[in-house]
Amino acid sequence: MNDINEARQDIARRTKRGISFICASIILWAAISVVWIAPVQSIAARNLLTFCCAAPLMPLAYLISRMNKAEFTVRGNPLNNLGLLFSLNQFAYLLIAIWAFAGAPERMVMIIAVIFGAHLMPFSWLYQSKAYMVMSVVIPVAVTVVGWGLGRENLYLIPLMMVGAEIVFSIWLSRENRQTTV
Repeated sequence: MNDINEARQDIARRTKRGISFICASIILWAAISVVWIAPVQSIAARNLLTFCCAAPLMPLAYLISRMNKAEFTVRGNPLNNLGLLFSLNQFAYLLIAIWAFAGAPERMVMIIAVIFGAHLMPFSWLYQSKAYMVMSVVIPVAVTVVGWGLGRENLYLIPLMMVGAEIVFSIWLSRENRQTTV
């Protein structure tokens, strides 16, 4: 690769802008929605099940990348490790969600959604993607605004919002992947 922009174009093209992760997150947020809609009385049980539902993101994204013929990791591209670093930083932010598990249990699902949305921003640079940039702002702001106004009985709306946002996001990424010559 001659320059950084070539490396960015290469990684965006070969990974299809990470769409496999976004499609996997649709499935996971749908599972989290079921947890929050189900007649589970304990907020602690719902929060624990939320963590469990989120856990299989990587293997699910890997399987989806195999199905849509996208590369999961881009060997030979110097930015491959940067993409991994962008993903791993989300684990540090999950400490906030773990705090919420005990300190603000009713808001934990909202906090996880905000963390998920916000962690997308560096990928806008990596993949040269307007979809990542916009969604990295829209998701956290929308979830926070809606989440503040929700009572405990309506928290199921947060994961449902995430399913909708992820569907819109995946459609937008599909269009970006088709429309560019990346």
